[in-house]
Amino acid sequence: MSPSVSVIMPVLNEERHLREAVQQVLDQDYDGAIEVVLAVGPSRDRTQEVADSIAAADPRVTVVANPTGRTPNALNAAIEASRNEIVARVDGHAMLPKDYLRTAVDTLRQTGADNVGGIMAAEGVTAFEQAVARAMTSKIGVGNAAFHVGGEGGPADTVYLGVFRREALERVGGYDEHFQRAQDWEMNHRIRETGGLVWFQPKMRVSYRPRPNARALAKQYFHYGRWRRVVARTHQGTINLRYLAPPAAVLGIVFGLALTPFLWPAVLVPGLYLAAILAATPLTGRGLSGAALVRLPLVYVTMHLSWGAGFLTSPSRLSKPRPAGTDLQDLFH
Repeated sequence: MSPSVSVIMPVLNEERHLREAVQQVLDQDYDGAIEVVLAVGPSRDRTQEVADSIAAADPRVTVVANPTGRTPNALNAAIEASRNEIVARVDGHAMLPKDYLRTAVDTLRQTGADNVGGIMAAEGVTAFEQAVARAMTSKIGVGNAAFHVGGEGGPADTVYLGVFRREALERVGGYDEHFQRAQDWEMNHRIRETGGLVWFQPKMRVSYRPRPNARALAKQYFHYGRWRRVVARTHQGTINLRYLAPPAAVLGIVFGLALTPFLWPAVLVPGLYLAAILAATPLTGRGLSGAALVRLPLVYVTMHLSWGAGFLTSPSRLSKPRPAGTDLQDLFH
């Protein structure tokens, strides 16, 4: 018999997708018991009503409150309310393949890992979403992170979502609620720092719907960059060249444009960046419709410059130290 699994779901403004997402969890091809804990934030739609309705109809589903509406708080509240030895994080709009939990638990057993996760399989419907999906699965767009671009299974810095051993979550004290974004990367870092193993399993593919327009995409990546800088301040030595490329591009473009009126060769810096994006577009955009292909350069530029700007302007006040005497372990005692 397979071990029981607690599926924790941070939920906010998910009226449209929540019922289907929960049903896909309950319908998993898995021979162990499954419980679902929905941590519901103060939504602007009928999410609370839908969640309560799902729980009333199925005893495997529990609803807990997340008054802050913040993701790490929701995850910790759901972990505390759950009871099984395996804990799987799933988003309220995620669409899981039927063998997701079975593959995850098998991988935990085979590897001895503390956390396993797979691919964030971006899939778009509109032309803009299709362009974003292609950029999010391209090394030009997001670097070489396996959970974006795929690759062989093996040890990883972080993975998408994650299926954890409860003992690992308790060992590191759960999610650090200081991190509004990048909380997955940050906690996986602490798991690895305490001797745990994080494992990438490419067979675990979860469909992801990209942002629908450039403004929403820019906001998303700006905050990614901002909070990744906070992680870097908190955990020294966690930044590499992949993370420094976007801020370097922003600085090069800004200084190049500023110096051009006085030193015309400076225009080559932003010019070469734009030329590289345009040259990469037909190579990485093969198979896209014409409408999606023409949007791909805009998507690349938006992702790069927004992430870089967020990283460069990340205020030091976001990295305030925890008060003396506090411990994340207190969340579980």
